[in-house]
Amino acid sequence: MPILDELKRYDIKIISTGGTSDFISANGYSVVNVEDLTKYPSIFGGRVKTLHPIVFGGILNRREDENDQAEKEKYLIEDIDLVIVDLYPFLETVRCGASDDEIIEKIDIGGISLIRAAAKNFNDVLVIPSKDQYSFLLDLLLKKEGYSELSDRKLCASNAFRISATYDQYIFNYLASSNNEMLKKSYGNGMSLRYGENPHQQAVYYGDIEEVFIQLNGKQVSFNNLLDIDAAIKLINDLDVNTFAVIKHLNPCGAATRDNLLDAWKDALAGDPVSAYGGIIVTKEIITAEVAAEIDKLFFEILIAGGYQFKALELLKGKKNRIILQLNNADFPIEEIRTNLFGLLVQDRDIKLETEADLQVVTNTIPTPEHISDMLFANRIVKHLKSNAICLVKNKQLIGAGMGQPNRIDALKQSLEKAKRYGFDPQGSVLASDAFFPFSDTVEVAHEAGIAAIIQPGGSVRDQDSIDYCNKHSLPMVFTKTRHFKH
Repeated sequence: MPILDELKRYDIKIISTGGTSDFISANGYSVVNVEDLTKYPSIFGGRVKTLHPIVFGGILNRREDENDQAEKEKYLIEDIDLVIVDLYPFLETVRCGASDDEIIEKIDIGGISLIRAAAKNFNDVLVIPSKDQYSFLLDLLLKKEGYSELSDRKLCASNAFRISATYDQYIFNYLASSNNEMLKKSYGNGMSLRYGENPHQQAVYYGDIEEVFIQLNGKQVSFNNLLDIDAAIKLINDLDVNTFAVIKHLNPCGAATRDNLLDAWKDALAGDPVSAYGGIIVTKEIITAEVAAEIDKLFFEILIAGGYQFKALELLKGKKNRIILQLNNADFPIEEIRTNLFGLLVQDRDIKLETEADLQVVTNTIPTPEHISDMLFANRIVKHLKSNAICLVKNKQLIGAGMGQPNRIDALKQSLEKAKRYGFDPQGSVLASDAFFPFSDTVEVAHEAGIAAIIQPGGSVRDQDSIDYCNKHSLPMVFTKTRHFKH
């Protein structure tokens, strides 16, 4: 126990409670029980142990204040110069699915009070508010021979209030999960990134990356990498098994579902091999050596998968800067937060996934089962494209996409141009739109290009114009009644 050894070496008196006191004593170190110091027992099932003037007076008395010192002598209070706390694991208890009673009992009262008291009196007291800070304390003890400087104590006080605030926010979020009057969020320690969207912008990531994926190879992920990774994982979570997708600048540029993973990769890449260069590749499946050999032919920045066979991973790790990630089974938050003006915008995440039961056929011509299969696939792809968005799908393969356009007809023309550029015939494909058609011009251009079926939300005051055109030309169209704008 290196820290305890150092405390003993400098003849520092240790005061502790309950199980911690027993542990210290069992390892051969002298320890004073809090109950012996306060002459008061632990009560209410251990809820009240350290909450006593003897303890808090020892922490909070100002060493340079004559009145404080006189009161200290009067009430026989000893100075407490070092406070070490590790709070009850509240968040971990919530995450493991414990009962309400178990969770409430993990709200630390004494520990958080000790932290705040010691941090307030950092002029005289050093506070170590978490086991994550133990290495800092050990280093301090070794280098400064049992002493601390004001700058050390102030730094620890800052860390203490950060931990205290984070801890309280976890509790607030648990108790007020349906309260929209106030927003409090905490994402733990920040991780400095190389830069932001551009090299002249500084950036920090707040959160637990390892909860979402394990990095198996490559350089540190960047700001833009994290944006793309987020988009890629959300997309693949909406798609079926044996699917590959390729992401570039947050937009899907290739996607395919096939009976085997190798064909899925080849067809996803074929959708836009130019944009795939330097892109993000994602699948939920385990990468085999055969699939890895094909992927290895492409220069890509990030590969995300459910797992990797040993030989596949060894091959893919051949280029040291390639970022290779393995997905964890993590649930994304149900809300999204964006900065806006001088505040924040908070909304529910778009988790709606249309099924065949959601489709309303609005034309005289009924779509075939093959059309419906492609419609549902296309609808899930278009949901992840920047608005205004159109995508074309044929046999569960993305063959063309138009996104981020100021009007829907331009998005359609962009998707048709891309399909033709990479050798795809739009004849027989299905079209998905993220929002309704304000005019019938979109269905007119789609029909002229040979589109075989259309899926869109509907909801325009001029929906009937589009329906009439489709009926006139025997073009099946369905409404989903759900818009998927992505700004």
